[in-house]
Order: sequence, then C-alpha cells, then structure tokens
Amino acid sequence: MNAEAQVHQIDPAGIVADLDARARRVETPCGDGAIVWRIWGEGEPLVLGHGAQGAWSHWIHNIPGLAEKRMVIAIDMPGQGDSAAPPQPDHDAISTVIADGLNEILGDRLPVDIVGFSMGGVCLAHLAYYRPDMVRRLIAVATGGIDTPMGHVELHRLKGLDEKQRKEAVRANLLAMMLHHRESADDLSIHLLLTNARKARVVSRDLVLPARLLKILPDIRVPIDAIWGELDAPHPDPVVQEAVFRRFQPHMEFRVIPGAGHWVMYERPEAFNAALLEMLAKPVRTMRQ
Repeated sequence: MNAEAQVHQIDPAGIVADLDARARRVETPCGDGAIVWRIWGEGEPLVLGHGAQGAWSHWIHNIPGLAEKRMVIAIDMPGQGDSAAPPQPDHDAISTVIADGLNEILGDRLPVDIVGFSMGGVCLAHLAYYRPDMVRRLIAVATGGIDTPMGHVELHRLKGLDEKQRKEAVRANLLAMMLHHRESADDLSIHLLLTNARKARVVSRDLVLPARLLKILPDIRVPIDAIWGELDAPHPDPVVQEAVFRRFQPHMEFRVIPGAGHWVMYERPEAFNAALLEMLAKPVRTMRQ
C-alpha cells in the first residue's frame, strides 16, 4: 500500500482520543470554569502552550517522544480547547490563572521550562514577565508579536461550502498559513484545525497584535531561546525574527528547522523534538540584571 493510500485510511479522531486517553487530566480554576491540563511521562516537567485556535493537540506528533524524556504538561490555553474563558481576555488575567494552575500542579518543583508556540509563546512570555519566579526558561516557537513584517497569507472562506469543498478549503488554508508541504496537510491536521477552531472563545489576534511581545521583551528577566520553521509563512525569514529577539537576549540560541512551515513541530516533529531536547539539555543561562 502506498503512503497516500495509508494517509487516507487514518482515523484522526481515534489518534487524538488514543493519546488523550493516555494522559493524566488535571483541572485548575479559570474564570467560571477550569483550565484543562494533560500530563504524560515522568521526570523533569516541561510545559507546552499551543497556538491560536488550537489545543494541546497542536503537539500531537511531539508528545510521545518528549514524554520519554520529560514529564510533559500540555495546556489548553484559557478560552481555547477544553478550558474555560479567562476572567478577562488579557495577558494579566491569563498569566494569573496559568500561574495559579502551575503552582497547584507543580508546587515546589517550580520554576519550570516552558515552550510556547505562536500565540502560546506570547502568552507564556507574559507569564515570564509577570512571574519570573515560575519560569526557568522560555523557548519561543514561531512566535509573533515582535513587529516584524507579516507574510502575505490568503485564506479561503468556509461558509456555504459542502463537506468536500470545505475539506479542500481547510487544506488550502493550512498550506497558506500553517504548513508548507502538501503532504503535511493531511487528514489529521484538517481534523485538528476544524475541531479546535470550533472551541475557541477568545480573540487570539488581540493577544498578539499590535506587537504585544515586543512591548515586554526588554523587561523579561528569564532566558529565552527560539525555534523557527525555515518556511514560516506568517512570520517569514528567520534571520529577521532572530535579530529582534537577539536585541534583548543576545546570548540566546535560535534554531531553524529546514523544510518546515509555521506549525514547525507538526511538519517536522523528529527534527523539532531533537532540537528542543538539545536546547533543554544545556545549562540555563544566567540573566544580567
């Protein structure tokens, strides 16, 4: 059976449900409900925060490998996935409920390594800004909000399309925004986009733009490293992105994953995991005050 035939025979919902069933689910207070956290593995904790209109499943290709080395704690960010909306749709409120949740889950195991993808990177950078005592280091993955030129991205409208047309429009949107190679925009990625987008209850754009991360970067006293996809469409040219971060974190490590788009950890999971674990294995830099 060829690879294309195998792709079309996968059960996306089953893949998500299987990994979800292997997690330990924890809930901590958030607004009128709870933040939902999922935990796999043992050892040193590693917190993962997903991107806009996403959920823990943004990391679906990465969690099994990372959980062989670390205790992986994946958040459904407030107002997305299975988590309730934050008390207010701003970074102060979001950071507060995440900090309270981490303190409840990890207690004296704090501070912790955190990894934030795209919008999640901006949110977790604010956690590092407000609560540097809780964050050992931040690894920003394809994170916007730093006032660099946006790539030209054209998205298809889904309203009024039949099922087949809708699926192809979603695939086109994934290739325009999130992924670079057509084979990466598989049935699982389409399922994740549709499922997670329906659950989103916050305006993610307002948490990133205008230049939300750049405003706090000069005052973050936590070491930041970064991983970028070579072919990131919304935040193109990793050299440009690196230059902004390095103005404030001159000794940072900035890794570029070849052949990967914006959703770098989904498109090139093995290369991403290897880069991330290598970065985490290095001693934490001491920040100058």
